[in-house]
Amino acid sequence: MAYNISDECISCGACAGECPTGAISEGSTHYEIDADTCIDCGACADTCPTGAISA
Repeated sequence: MAYNISDECISCGACAGECPTGAISEGSTHYEIDADTCIDCGACADTCPTGAISA
C-alpha cells in the first residue's frame, strides 16, 4: 500500500526530494504520491515536518 499525504501538508517539498523513485509531485492543493510508483520505503514520512504523510 502506498503512502498518502494529508491536508496537513504545507507544500514545503521536503518529501519530494527524499523520494528515491520520484513518486511525489506537487498537486493543486498539496504534494501527492503516485501509488503506482511508491515503493513504501517511508523516506518521505521521515522528512515531513508536519507529519502529513502516513502509510
